[in-house]
Amino acid sequence: MKIHIIGCSGSGKTYLADLLSSRYGIPHFDLDDIQWDQNAEGYGVKMPVEKRTILLQQILLQQDWIIEGVYYAWVQQCFQDADRIYVLDMPKYLYKIRILKRSVKRLLGIEKGKKETLKSIYALLKWTDIFQKKNLKEIREILEKYTDKVVWVTSKKELNTRILGEIPVVQMRL
Repeated sequence: MKIHIIGCSGSGKTYLADLLSSRYGIPHFDLDDIQWDQNAEGYGVKMPVEKRTILLQQILLQQDWIIEGVYYAWVQQCFQDADRIYVLDMPKYLYKIRILKRSVKRLLGIEKGKKETLKSIYALLKWTDIFQKKNLKEIREILEKYTDKVVWVTSKKELNTRILGEIPVVQMRL
């Protein structure tokens, strides 16, 4: 089974990917790990495009995968190869609160994560508005040709009842 999860920062992509990965024994990949150079000195250093492309192709060659991230311009093959695409279009207040909670935990060293600064957290919160207004529209247009495998999720309740409570993913193969 190949599952792609896309949505704004703080929308629950990693949460859903972790649950599905654990439930079905499918490896989970975060696109941030191939978009950003995790070994760089500072925050926000991108991985070279050539290396990112090779890393993504290695993931796509696997029999089963769950890929999650905010990216859509360079992951067209993911959409094409996926059996199911979940788009997490959560309310603004929910993802902003989640981003703030996660950032505080990271700054206090309670949670492992990126080398964020107060400036980068502020920029991320501002970027989420652009994602919702601009990027999500572009994502919707790109995914129009995959309507048979796209599931839009617009609330936490819907995620818990419709997605996590649905027929086991392994039986939903298209």
